[in-house]
Amino acid sequence: MFNNHENYWVSLSDIMTGLMVIFMFIAISYILQVQRQQQSVDDLLKDYSKTVEKLYEELKVEFEEDFTEENWNAKLEDDLSIRFLNERVLFYEGDARVRTRFRAILDDFFPRYINILLKPEYRNKIAEVRIEGHTNSRGGYMDNLRLSQERTSNVLGYIFFDNDSAFSNLPEKNKELVKFWFTANGFSSGRTIDDSGKLTLYSGKEEDFTTSRRVEFRIVMKTDELVQNIMAQKKE
Repeated sequence: MFNNHENYWVSLSDIMTGLMVIFMFIAISYILQVQRQQQSVDDLLKDYSKTVEKLYEELKVEFEEDFTEENWNAKLEDDLSIRFLNERVLFYEGDARVRTRFRAILDDFFPRYINILLKPEYRNKIAEVRIEGHTNSRGGYMDNLRLSQERTSNVLGYIFFDNDSAFSNLPEKNKELVKFWFTANGFSSGRTIDDSGKLTLYSGKEEDFTTSRRVEFRIVMKTDELVQNIMAQKKE
């Protein structure tokens, strides 16, 4: 009788030991899975960061000499936006037609710009390229909104459909991608900048009425898709 009880407790002890081993393997497996997910997230973020840095440097090298105040009077920002700031060559005051000097700048700028964006290392990571029109705060907001929207639409129409444009000479597949990317956006006076180029909403400084009138080409990367991938991996 005693031996039977002893055998019973030994068997139960073996079962508990086995269950502990199973739980240990499950815990180790879970930890390894979390580590793999974290590594994947880190790799995604690192790849995105490197792409942005590389694109910024390539744009800087390509256009650095042109961006001087004596030439185009433009500036490359850290967020991959290129600001054209010389109001004297962009548009006449209150007018949406692209001036001759700005057309000449666009003729030089756009083919080189799009040639960079269409490179294999960038083309699948770009979500949008916004042509943004900005006014200063003089005048009515809605009047400026209509004006800024019309200006950016005219810029987009010029670089796409002017005679023998760089866009017209692209392969059909690239044309479709470029049309998918590019949008024309009028912001009225909602994003005025100060004399150091910072948005007045954040800097709290006085608006620079001259440089607030500007056109920007802004590259938007696929950050939303990146975040979605990260969240999906965390749910797995």
